[in-house]
Amino acid sequence: MGYGNLQECVRDLERRGDLIRIDRELDPALEIGAVQRRVYRAGGPALLFTRVRGCSFPMLANLFGTGERIHYIFRDTLRTLECLAELKRDPFRVLRHPFSALSLPFHARHIFPRMVTNGPVLANRTTVSRLPQLKSWPADGGAFITLPQVYTESPQNPGWRRSNLGMYRVQLSGGSYLPDEELGIHYQIHRGIAAHHAEAIRLGKPLKVNIFVGGPPALTMAAVMPLPEGMPEIAFAGLLGGRRVSMVRHPGTLPMPAEADFCITGVMDPSRTLPEGPFGDHIGYYSLSHEFPVIRVENVFHRDSAIWPFTTVGRPPQEDSELGAFIHELTGPVIPSVIPGVKRVHAVDASGVHALLLAVGSERYVPYSRERRPMELLTLANAILGQGQLSLSKYLFIVAGEDNPGLDPHDVPAFLGHLLERVDWQRDLHFQTCTTIDTLDYTGGALNQGSKLVVAAAGEPVRQLPDEIPGDLRLPEGFCDPRVCLPGVLAVRGPACLEYRECAGIDMAAFCTFYGENDPISRFPLVVVVDDSDFTSRTLDNFLWVTFTRSNPAADLYGIGAFQHCKHWGCRSSLVIDARIKPHHAPALEDDPDVEKRVDALGAPGGPLHGII
Repeated sequence: MGYGNLQECVRDLERRGDLIRIDRELDPALEIGAVQRRVYRAGGPALLFTRVRGCSFPMLANLFGTGERIHYIFRDTLRTLECLAELKRDPFRVLRHPFSALSLPFHARHIFPRMVTNGPVLANRTTVSRLPQLKSWPADGGAFITLPQVYTESPQNPGWRRSNLGMYRVQLSGGSYLPDEELGIHYQIHRGIAAHHAEAIRLGKPLKVNIFVGGPPALTMAAVMPLPEGMPEIAFAGLLGGRRVSMVRHPGTLPMPAEADFCITGVMDPSRTLPEGPFGDHIGYYSLSHEFPVIRVENVFHRDSAIWPFTTVGRPPQEDSELGAFIHELTGPVIPSVIPGVKRVHAVDASGVHALLLAVGSERYVPYSRERRPMELLTLANAILGQGQLSLSKYLFIVAGEDNPGLDPHDVPAFLGHLLERVDWQRDLHFQTCTTIDTLDYTGGALNQGSKLVVAAAGEPVRQLPDEIPGDLRLPEGFCDPRVCLPGVLAVRGPACLEYRECAGIDMAAFCTFYGENDPISRFPLVVVVDDSDFTSRTLDNFLWVTFTRSNPAADLYGIGAFQHCKHWGCRSSLVIDARIKPHHAPALEDDPDVEKRVDALGAPGGPLHGII
């Protein structure tokens, strides 16, 4: 049976040697977050900060910092979830292996929350300003809750069966918020809370909101799970935690987990907004200040010996990367049953998750044809871009599984090599323009606005991919330092982009017209123009991060030998991506050097992190 509360989990990890206490006083403004990131990068243990400057509550970091620790935390229920996923993928499995599913009815009862009359979470009251004021990055607009579980119910049909539990960041201080009275809540597009907010606006009434922090780890994991519409996260938390979630209600509020460490109750005005942010986000840049809803605080409850769990995010990989890997482990096997024909998908974490999605699908539409070209793959691509959070993908690269049955999209170099050997840039580029994109992506012209690109490839290889720079390679004036990132991929340093023109960048157009279709550069099917080609080519993660977080497909793709036929755009030679930083992009995250020096000192001999970082 899983943990009943966070305190049980902490004690267990400490006995196991997978959690250490940091008894030195540290500042939640920048310092504690920097420690968490450093320990995560070192593959270190969970951290319990017992002396938080300006706050009486201990803070817990890196709880989900390794895949091994996540598996240990949920060790009692993983087999059950795997069995359920297998049944979803293959419903007739229970007929072939009836004994494998005997325990499922017992575990299924855990999905129903238990309503109780009292609980530890209601033991004490405090105020927002007395909570840990975590500030992760220097330019953050205030303190934030970074592992919140935001609970809402349908205003029209209340009850846990129509509830949503999501992880939407919450701003505790700063900006124009009234101290202790108001919070900012930032939710991205395609999030469950939006349906409840829309209902409240339509009904013209405030939306009740509860924000849980801590409690059984299964609650935190449930809040980030991309569950099918209609399955309440609170039910999944019971299944993952191996026990029914006990819920308690304070008069006038929504129910809250009885074993939560903290609960902030409040209401969201249907129409009121305030500027929220900036915030150093999980793609490696700041999300800037924008108008988002406001929560009016009514109560702040906490249990005895309450612990404040948190994380910090930034350029991947970070702790949330481990959560993403675990989510894929649980949901990946079900993908073929959700989208028939799609065999495997991989949202590439190094690109900021939603910027690049790799997929392997079937190509069976015209099996008798001598010429294999993407057909069914395009149908599957449309289905993928209409499915849950996969719909936020900006670049979708999809290939035919029949061409290489063992191809794994998690092997990114092999996947990209397979695609680049086969792709025909005259035919295989499919754009969606003037569409919605990830809220955190600033490559488009406005918040939530940008474009998408599907690249589909099928058939036999049509080219060999070079892995060396041709001796006769020429570059136009202002462009220099060519570097090979991967076979077939060339990075070129371009002039700084000081004035951005969508679709008609003068320097990029000049770069492409400098070459003929058979010029030596055309041996590389993909050319990426960047600010620093040495940095971009140094690691695979650098290439993925720069290329896909700094380009908007409809505006930043060029080509040598480009043409437009009717409304279709393609090119006869190399595809060229302008992946330079543009004036409208959000700034990249940078560590504070003074804070980093203080973290270094913690790892020195005699420091609490000596031997860990």
